[in-house]
Amino acid sequence: MDVTKVPLDAEEMIKGLKRWVECESPTYDKPSVDRMAALAADDMKALGFSVEIIPGPDGLGDCVRATFPHPRQGEPGVLISGHIDTVHPLGTLEKLPFRRDGDLCWGPGICDMKGGNYIAMSAVKALAEMGVETPLPVTILLTSDEEIGTPGCRAMIEAEAAKNKYVLVPEPAWARNTVVTGRYAIARYHLTALGRPSHAGAALKAGQSAVKMMARKLIEIEDMTDDDCTFSVSVMHGGQWVNCVPTIARAECLSMAKRQEDLDRGTGKILAFNRQEADGTGFVVEKSVVRPVWEASAGTMELYERARRLGNELGFDLAHASEGGGSDGNFTGAMGLPTLDGLGVVGRDVHTLNEHIEVSSLASRGKLIAGLLAELGA
Repeated sequence: MDVTKVPLDAEEMIKGLKRWVECESPTYDKPSVDRMAALAADDMKALGFSVEIIPGPDGLGDCVRATFPHPRQGEPGVLISGHIDTVHPLGTLEKLPFRRDGDLCWGPGICDMKGGNYIAMSAVKALAEMGVETPLPVTILLTSDEEIGTPGCRAMIEAEAAKNKYVLVPEPAWARNTVVTGRYAIARYHLTALGRPSHAGAALKAGQSAVKMMARKLIEIEDMTDDDCTFSVSVMHGGQWVNCVPTIARAECLSMAKRQEDLDRGTGKILAFNRQEADGTGFVVEKSVVRPVWEASAGTMELYERARRLGNELGFDLAHASEGGGSDGNFTGAMGLPTLDGLGVVGRDVHTLNEHIEVSSLASRGKLIAGLLAELGA
């Protein structure tokens, strides 16, 4: 198959993607994520997919599982794994509206990763329009909690991946003409400072401020960052009344390491902060969700070589690397399944009010995915 002939047009694709971007879907807003799930499901049904809406984890949005008709349906095939939740709160469209200037287009979640999901489903349909039947059946799984570490959907992703031979992840490309063949290990921690109450005006010294304690611990924790393991504290809450010495302050910490042993070493260091005194004051550290390190297997590198050859046919030479931002590819890669990540659109500044993509990459990266689907298993 001539991959350059795959009928994908960036100008048409950006029109469809606009609807997805303007359907805001922050992780913690279930009704919004449910609307995004329904929109994606309807679009995939219109393209010929068989679609199932799967209830999401407790309190979170729905997920979508879609399969394209295939004579070998039910046999191990190719799983395309993506997520429909974003980090952008409702109302971000007012500050970051969908807008275009030449080859650049902005919008919340357009790069991470609505653009990638959109081109993946478009690639499947484009092959069908060409009369090209993929050697293996294709399943698309869109989940709803990736941006908070996939605490509820991990088991679903791993179960679906285990039914397949290959996994493609259309997360955004980390740089132009790149794909991802590994990801760092990641852990999250809940931090709680426990103080002692008093009146902040009449008896300040009688109390112990949980906010002050958290501020000091934050600096100590972040200062543990080195080249092998990082620590970043955020999402802080503390106190309720300014005239009361705060007794509780909470925060979250994200830790990332290139190797599992480095993350484990970091876990030991942060857990050493866990300490409670007899009077009830103290500092509590609780380990939360984790992503295992994913190191490229022979199967992953074989996928990369295929992608690189297809990229050359499309006019660009793909590089690869292990990347720091986590994804659900961590799970499938750690399972030993051939996994290729970072197959999505080219863009920059994800998770910011400047998140944008290169419109032309909708077609070029879509053709890359189509080329992989057309030959995997052949």
